Amino acid sequence: MPAEPDLAVAGRRTPAVIRLLVLATFVVILNETIMVNAIPRLMTDLHVTERSAQWVSTAFMLTMAAVIPVTGWFLQRVTTRRAYAIAMGVFLLGTALSAAAPTFGLLLVGRVVQAGGTAVMMPLLMTTLMTVVPQHDRGRVMGNVTLAISVAPAMGPVISGLVLQIASWRWLFLLVLPIAAAVTWFGLRKLENIGEPESGAIDWASVVFAALGFGSLVYGLSKFEVGNIAVPALIVAVGAVCIAIFALRQIRLQRTGSPLMDLRVLLAGTYTKSLVLMAVAFLAMMGSMILLPLYLQNLRGLSPLQTGLLVMPGGLAMGVLGPTIGRVFDRFGGRMLVIPGAIGITVALAGFTTISPTMPYWQLLALHILLMLSLAAAFTPVFTLGLGALPQHLYSHGSSVLGTLQQVAAAFGTALVVTIMSARATTLTDHGTDPLSAHLSGMRLAFAVSAALSVIVIVMAVLLPNRAPAPAEAGESTELEPVHP
Repeated sequence: MPAEPDLAVAGRRTPAVIRLLVLATFVVILNETIMVNAIPRLMTDLHVTERSAQWVSTAFMLTMAAVIPVTGWFLQRVTTRRAYAIAMGVFLLGTALSAAAPTFGLLLVGRVVQAGGTAVMMPLLMTTLMTVVPQHDRGRVMGNVTLAISVAPAMGPVISGLVLQIASWRWLFLLVLPIAAAVTWFGLRKLENIGEPESGAIDWASVVFAALGFGSLVYGLSKFEVGNIAVPALIVAVGAVCIAIFALRQIRLQRTGSPLMDLRVLLAGTYTKSLVLMAVAFLAMMGSMILLPLYLQNLRGLSPLQTGLLVMPGGLAMGVLGPTIGRVFDRFGGRMLVIPGAIGITVALAGFTTISPTMPYWQLLALHILLMLSLAAAFTPVFTLGLGALPQHLYSHGSSVLGTLQQVAAAFGTALVVTIMSARATTLTDHGTDPLSAHLSGMRLAFAVSAALSVIVIVMAVLLPNRAPAPAEAGESTELEPVHP
C-alpha cells in the first residue's frame, strides 16, 4: 500500500487509523491464546482425545504460518478499508462458527477461519504504522502497538480460566463475538484508505509452495514432543524443500515486480539483523511460555487459573512499559534499550535454570517480569529499526516476512525446549532417578539452552545501529527499487 506524502502525520498524537487497528489487533490476538485452558472441557463435551483437542491451537498456528506469507502481496493489492473489512469479517465468521459448532470438526474449521483473519491484522497494522507515522515519532507509536500485542496473549489464559470457572467453553467465543463486531463496525465508520492499491495477478504456485512449506515446517516442529523424531524430521525436511522452491520462485518473480513475498527486504542489513534478533528472542520467549506453566502446574500443583495469574504481571509490565520505551527510542535511539534488553533476556533465562520444588514464588515472578521487560526493551526498537530501514514500497513485505518468522520461531522454540526437557527426563528416569527430579532437571537444561541461544540476541544488539539508516544512505537504493513490468 504505497502512501501519499500528504498523509504523513505530524505532532505527538497517535493517528486514528493506528488506534483503530491496534484495538482490532488486540481483540484477535487475545483470541489466539484464549483456548489454552479449554482442552479438558473440549475432551469431555465433544468426546475427543487430548491429542485431537490440542488441534484447536495447532490448526490456528498452522493457518497463521500458511496465510501470513501471502499478506505482503495482498496488502499492496487492496485498500486499507477492504483489507480491514476482509480480515475482521473472516475473523467474525470463524468466531461465530466456533461458538455454534456442534462437533469438533466444525470447531476446528471455525478456528482455521479465525486464524485466517488474524493473520492479516498484524501485517496490516505494522504496514499502516510505517506508512502514516513520521520517523521521529515511530518509537512512541510502536510502543503502543507493543502494549496491545503483549498484553493480549498474557490476558488470554487468565480470561479463559475465569470464564471456564462459571460457564461453558462456548462463552470464550460468545464473549469475543460482540466485542469484535463492535470494533469492526466502528473501524469501518472511521477508517480511511492509506494510499492506492497496485494491480497485479497472484502467482498461485507461490501460494501453494508457501502454504506447504511454512505449514509443514511449523507442523513438523510442533510434533517433536510426541517422541518419534523420524516422522517430524521428515515433515520438517519436506517443508524446508518447499520453502527453498518458494524462495527461488520469488527471486525470479521479483524481476517482473509481482512476487508473493519480496525477498529483497533481506538485502537491507539493518532489517536482516533485526530479523535474526527478533527470531531468537521470540524463540526464547515461547520456550519460557511453555516451560513455566508446565513447572507451575506439574511440579508445584497450581491450577491453570493460578498459573495465569502468576505470569500475568510480566505480560502487563511488558505492555505498560511499551509506550515509555517507544518515547526513549525516539529521543535517544535504539542501542541504549536493545543492548540492556538483550542482556536482561539472558540473565532472566539463566535465572530460571535454578528452579526447584521450593523456589519462592516471588523469585519466579521477579525473573518473569525481568524477562518480559527485557523483551519489551528489545522488541519495540527492533521492530522500528528493522522496518524503518526498508523503502516504503517494501513495508508490507517486510511485515509479512517478520510475521512468518515469528510463527516459525514460536514453533521451533516450543519444539526445542520440549524435546530437550523430555530427552533429559527420560534418560535420567532410565538410570533410576525419580520422575519428579528427572522432569525438573530436564526443565533446567531446556532453560540453560535457551539462555545460551539468547547470547545471539546480545551479539545482534551490539551490531544494530542506533537509528535506522535510510535505504539510500545504506547503499541499498538500487537493489530495493520497485520493479515495474
